[in-house]
Amino acid sequence: MNILFITDNFPPEVNAPATRTYEHCKEWVRQGARVTVITGAPNFPQGKVFDGYKNKLYQKEVVDGIQVVRVWTYITRNQGFMRRTLDYLSFAFTSFLAGLFQKADVIVATSPQFFTTWAGWALSKLKRKPWVFELRDLWPESIKSVGALNDGKLYQFLEKIELGLYDSADHIIPNTDAFRKNLIERGVDKNGISVITNGSNLDLFTPPPNGQTDALKAKLGISDKFTVGYIGTHGMAHALDFIVDSVYEMQDANIHFLFIGDGAEKENIRQKVEKYKLTNVTMLDPVPKNDMPLYLSIIDVSLVPLKKSDTFKTVIPSKIFEAAAMDKPVLLGVDGQARKIIEKYESGLYFNPENKADFIEKTRLIADNKELYKSLARNCRRLATDFDRKKLANEMLEVLSRV
Repeated sequence: MNILFITDNFPPEVNAPATRTYEHCKEWVRQGARVTVITGAPNFPQGKVFDGYKNKLYQKEVVDGIQVVRVWTYITRNQGFMRRTLDYLSFAFTSFLAGLFQKADVIVATSPQFFTTWAGWALSKLKRKPWVFELRDLWPESIKSVGALNDGKLYQFLEKIELGLYDSADHIIPNTDAFRKNLIERGVDKNGISVITNGSNLDLFTPPPNGQTDALKAKLGISDKFTVGYIGTHGMAHALDFIVDSVYEMQDANIHFLFIGDGAEKENIRQKVEKYKLTNVTMLDPVPKNDMPLYLSIIDVSLVPLKKSDTFKTVIPSKIFEAAAMDKPVLLGVDGQARKIIEKYESGLYFNPENKADFIEKTRLIADNKELYKSLARNCRRLATDFDRKKLANEMLEVLSRV
């Protein structure tokens, strides 16, 4: 089977979309499929092309058996609605052109970003091949929820296109049950939907030798600290400004906060840390995906926050599964689907999103109650095993085979 996969993000980018796509495609190749990925030059989230790459019209490489085609896009930093929209539209156009020359028995287009699916739809019509909408974000609803788009004519226009794409797809693969429920309530045929959640890469996320962990802790000056870590994009949706405000109010020098990553809000967060003169906050640049297990090993708790919004009750952040694979409990500020998983497996504590008092209370509880912490950490293994990425990739491959 020839699978043509269109995605705006792919390694060496390290965000959740890039990771999910790469790990699924790698497993499909291992199972005998021929996989071609169309993507752009790696640049997320800084908007700068990574070393060793160029923003060329067309270039090819092979990554772990995956045929990767990189196309030109208008590149901009991950901020500013209009510029990002131009970035997304340019990829939709160039990925469509490149897709015309690729073999495909089935076409998969993944969102976000939303315009990628336009290319999948158009290629499906011209090639007369089925296409699958992989749904990882309810766009444009999620853009509205962070204040980047209001509920006006543009939003209504984009929502009509969104529903049209759902109807035209031969199958839809959302990554949460809540997304599936949302689609069914909006009139999408439930028989054309299969949920494939995010999961844990149990091969990559294994604890490194203690010597490496201890050395990195010493280097960062956190050897004797209870460390709460956030590793990922510093974007508008992640409510990290709220976290810094809470840290300032908490005034607890024994609890250290480690922020690793980049994004549209990073400089604002840095300025707030400096304004408050917080000595128990460390901010680091993004680290390569293969180094993430080491950095997860130096923290005690993985912080997973999002803004308070009904939209985010439908998402399940991939950070949950990465932390679980490393036996790290989660301090979760996301209600809905994610909360259900954490509470079912008793692998972390939930705090009300953007509620300072609750965040401070739960942070102190997980830091001070040693028996509770040990229990939560033990339960992480069962969560990670139940959401093994390889198993989930094979489930998705079965769906693509049926399509």
